[in-house]
Amino acid sequence: MAKKALSNERIGIIGSGSWATALAHLFALHTEASETPVNWWVRREKSLGHIAKTGHNPHYLRGLSLPLERLNMSTDIQQVVNLSDILILAIPSAYLDGALRGNGVQGLEKKTVFNAIKGLVTDEHHIPARYLHKVMGVPYDSIGLIAGPSHSEEVAQENWTYLTTASSNPALAQQLADRLANPWLRTHITDDVFGIELAAVLKNIYAVAAGIAHGMGLGDNFIAVLISNALMETDRFLRAVTSKEREVSASVYLGDLLATAYSPHSRNRTLGTMVGKGYRVGGALVEMDMIAEGYPAALGIHHINQKFKVSMPVAECTYRILHEDAVPTDEMRILADNIH
Repeated sequence: MAKKALSNERIGIIGSGSWATALAHLFALHTEASETPVNWWVRREKSLGHIAKTGHNPHYLRGLSLPLERLNMSTDIQQVVNLSDILILAIPSAYLDGALRGNGVQGLEKKTVFNAIKGLVTDEHHIPARYLHKVMGVPYDSIGLIAGPSHSEEVAQENWTYLTTASSNPALAQQLADRLANPWLRTHITDDVFGIELAAVLKNIYAVAAGIAHGMGLGDNFIAVLISNALMETDRFLRAVTSKEREVSASVYLGDLLATAYSPHSRNRTLGTMVGKGYRVGGALVEMDMIAEGYPAALGIHHINQKFKVSMPVAECTYRILHEDAVPTDEMRILADNIH
C-alpha cells in the first residue's frame, strides 16, 4: 500500500529539550489551522503545565513563544505514538532506549520514524537507525533522519538554516524536506543514513577536542589544524564502516562539524573548554547539567573502532582524556605530533 503524502499525516515529536522544542515550534508553525495539531510528548507534568499556561518551555529556549493552538501535548508517550503517523525523535541518545522500551512503547514498527538525534544508543553503541530497526522493529525504508548544522537556538530565532533529510526511501526524505522548507530554512535530501548518523556522532567528539584546545589556550591556528584532521578521520572512518560514496565537505558533514566545534551554543565544545581549563571530567559534566553527547560518543567510537582499526588520533586523544583520566596537556602534545 502506498504511503500517504506526509503533508496529510500527523506529526509527533518525542522529547522536550531544546531541539525538540525548536522542532515542535517549526512543525506547528507550518501546520494549517484546519489540520491536526502537532502531537508532542513532554516528559514532565510540571513542564507541560507551564507550557500550556505560558506558551514557553520553562527549561529550554525560554524566550520562544509556542503556538499552543497547533500543539497537542501529553505526558503519555504511547498516546503520542498512537495519534501520530510520523514520529520525530529528539531525545538525547542516552535516554532514547529508556523513553521507548522503558515506557513499554508499542507499535513503532507501524510508523514512519525520523531521527533527529546525534549520538549512539544503548550499551551496544547502536546508531539510531540500527537501534530502531534491530531493537524496535522499524523497517529501514520507514526510517529517516533530520541532520545538518542546526543549533536549536538559531532555529528558534528563524536564522537561515540548511537541513538534510535522509532515508533509504528517497520519496520519504523528499516529502519531509518539503514539509520543513520555508523562506529561511532550506532542505536537501540524501540516502546516506548510516554515514550521516556516524558523522554526527564523530563531530560531537571533535567538538570536545576543539573545546579542550580552546580551554588550554592553544589558539585558532592549532584548532583549525585539529578540525581539518578531524574531517579526514571522519572520511577514513566512514569509508571503513560503510560502502556508500559521499562527499564529506557537504554541509551535513563538514558544516555540522564546524558549527559544533566552534559555536558557543555547543554543549560539547563547552564540556571540552571546561576540561581544558582544568575541570575534572566528572565535575564538568555535573556542573553543565546538560547532556554532552561527545562524552559517551568517545567511548562508543573507541569500542566500534576496535573492529575497524582506523587511524583516529583526534578521537583517541579525546577518548583517553574523557574516559582514562589522561592529562589534557600531555595528550594534546602527543596529538600535535600525530596530525598535520
